[in-house]
Amino acid sequence: MKKIEFHRKIRKTHRWLGLILGIQFLFWTIGGLYFSWSNMDEVHGDHQKAHIHPLTGDMTLANPEAIIQKIKKKDSVNYIFDIHLIQLLGNPVYQITYSKEHDRGKKTQLANAETGELRPALSKNEATEIAQQNFSSDAKVQKVEYLTNTNGHHEYRGQPLPAYAITFEHPSNSTAYIASELGTVQKFRNNKWRIFDFLWMLHTMDYQGRDNISNWLLRAFSVFGLFTISSGFILFFVSRKKTIKQN
Repeated sequence: MKKIEFHRKIRKTHRWLGLILGIQFLFWTIGGLYFSWSNMDEVHGDHQKAHIHPLTGDMTLANPEAIIQKIKKKDSVNYIFDIHLIQLLGNPVYQITYSKEHDRGKKTQLANAETGELRPALSKNEATEIAQQNFSSDAKVQKVEYLTNTNGHHEYRGQPLPAYAITFEHPSNSTAYIASELGTVQKFRNNKWRIFDFLWMLHTMDYQGRDNISNWLLRAFSVFGLFTISSGFILFFVSRKKTIKQN
């Protein structure tokens, strides 16, 4: 192949790779700027979480073993994974996670930690009250949704279900997500987080689930990026040699 033909093909390849990758490089740059200039506490809504007073140390707690026996009367309990003491609207509550099989089918049962009585999952009114209690602003509740499933693009993706989504009338358009069977706030989502999440999808190039940084599209563009850089170096040296000869 003649040098002039080789030079032409390298230049053409570099031009098309630069055009295709340039758009993605722009997305990466915009995302990187937003990520680096954002306050992550504000993105996560940490500044909107109200301070909850701890439970008193003078309370008398029921024996978890007795509660587990009550659960066994209505369900199969072969494995206990966790027993947490949580605060639910000012009351101490046991959060017991168990299953029949070791690797699947986990369930969570709530129980009054003082009386030992089993209690059902959160109601809509309870979830709304918990959301208001945990939100630092006095904003009114705009709407309440009950979620039983989410897709890969939902802002509550990959989190415990079923859950209540309580959205507030607030400039940040914040939504508190509360798992009904766990009795606790799982996530706060606001407009800053939503922008972050959209740019993160463009950054990772995961257009199905947004969070997979090992997807093949990202890997392919990374390799093409190396080709683009390599072709640029080749063009630099080829053009430099040509300029020296002309001089």
